[in-house]
Amino acid sequence: QFVESGGGLVQPGGSLRLSCAGSGSIFSGYIMGWYRQAPRKERELVAYITPGSIVHYVDSVKGRFTISRDNAKNIVYLQMNSLEPEDTAVYYCNQFPMADKYWGQGTQVTVSS
Repeated sequence: QFVESGGGLVQPGGSLRLSCAGSGSIFSGYIMGWYRQAPRKERELVAYITPGSIVHYVDSVKGRFTISRDNAKNIVYLQMNSLEPEDTAVYYCNQFPMADKYWGQGTQVTVSS
């Protein structure tokens, strides 16, 4: 499983940095993604990063979020800036494409004034 951390309550326009750790066997050499699930909505991909750090973002977060990874520590990060209420969700990391058996508990991000 992956273990996410770093969520919290933040005002609109604020920033958060999420972290996700996994064992080498499920992290090393894999494309890693950040996903989110808002209330009453399906889980969606937010961004992914290849082992060589090629990145992809969904349009709604381009220019605001930055995904990165530390391959030596088996950690993937998501720096979130200029947060909007629409970013409120539980954030998860997983391989991309997702592997159902590795979902963790996620970390709650709430953007509200």
